[in-house]
Amino acid sequence: MPARRRSRIYWRERGGERRAYADFRDFAEVGGGREALIAPGEPNATTDPDIAHRLLADRVAELEGRRRNRVLLGIERDAGLQEFAAHHLVEKARAGKVTEGWLTRAEMHLRAAIDFFGAERDLAAIGVRDVQRYVAHLKSQPNRRGGTLNGGTVRHYLNSLSNMFRRAQGEGCVPLGFNPAAALMDKPSARREEARWLEVPDAALLLEAARTYKPHPEAHGMPYMYPLLATFLLTGGRRAEVLGLEVEDVSFDRKIVTFRPNDWRRLKTATSHRSVPLWPQLEEILRQYVFGGSAPPGRLLFPSVRHQTEQMIYDPRKALDAIARRAGWKEGEIRTKAFRHTYCAARLQTVDNGFPVSPYTVGKEMGHGGDQLVRRIYGHLGEVRHRSEVVEYRVEQHKEKLGERLKALRAKLSPVA
Repeated sequence: MPARRRSRIYWRERGGERRAYADFRDFAEVGGGREALIAPGEPNATTDPDIAHRLLADRVAELEGRRRNRVLLGIERDAGLQEFAAHHLVEKARAGKVTEGWLTRAEMHLRAAIDFFGAERDLAAIGVRDVQRYVAHLKSQPNRRGGTLNGGTVRHYLNSLSNMFRRAQGEGCVPLGFNPAAALMDKPSARREEARWLEVPDAALLLEAARTYKPHPEAHGMPYMYPLLATFLLTGGRRAEVLGLEVEDVSFDRKIVTFRPNDWRRLKTATSHRSVPLWPQLEEILRQYVFGGSAPPGRLLFPSVRHQTEQMIYDPRKALDAIARRAGWKEGEIRTKAFRHTYCAARLQTVDNGFPVSPYTVGKEMGHGGDQLVRRIYGHLGEVRHRSEVVEYRVEQHKEKLGERLKALRAKLSPVA
């Protein structure tokens, strides 16, 4: 007759009460040991025998599951969410393939996951249903504009979680193929809206508003909004691409602006590393800015003016709204993404040796691998045909169309907050 195993539970006198403990040392390889049996929400081991046996059963089931996963699924070690998230970010930084901005955002995303799932949550215990609840939770969280996080933002949080699980697979903390964030069927996504862009006369008016914009000294405005907006409108660069330009990326000798990865930001794709023409209007503006004593010293072409050390601008929307209001637009109506579309529309109207420019050429300047996106998304010719050999936005060429709007703008020459 086999010997009867003694009970795992044993009792200790603490503060005049008998409190329950259990011996899980036979599960030592998966983290078992002598442990207090503490009910959820309680600070100390339980004094109730029934609760003690229920906690014992739950803990045994958890440890047996870990042992089974180790044997059947090849999990080499257990990992808590907070500990592994910190390890993941350290390894990302050590690899040197991401920027500080990326690491900051990823840390914020993973912090939200830790707050939701719990710091000690075993990675292998997070399932698809857990991630579904996490997505619902994120969608209810407030953003900085008085609403809640949109689908595109929630997708960024999921991507950071998924990226962490990929490392966990490689390091044997979860089974190969285990990634509940990637396995989610209906992932949130950004709402697709019709692309917005400015007609050439409207872009010229906005640029004139930037040229005459003088921020109030106490408003901490950006003193270089005119060359900054000109660079957006006359290169078609993405927001991070333009904000991360260095002075040496602008070649006045070769007449090109080069978008390349640097210490401030990475590029979206391999084809994003490219050069675009330094159009005459942009050359005039940047030459005055760089060599006229207006450009701040340092590597960045448009550094943040709010910090002691050189840093990239994060959000130019307040200054952009101030300029847009002067030209007759409402707050929030003009955003940097519209400038990229505007450049593409204007560039498609230029001529190359007397013939319309090739969409493939425009696609390369936009950082695409071909011309499909240009034809499908960015190919706006608008209502105003402005065939020219160069891309430019000059109010003198559109005085008749702009009319009273230009007169009203030029009457607003006083500083704005």
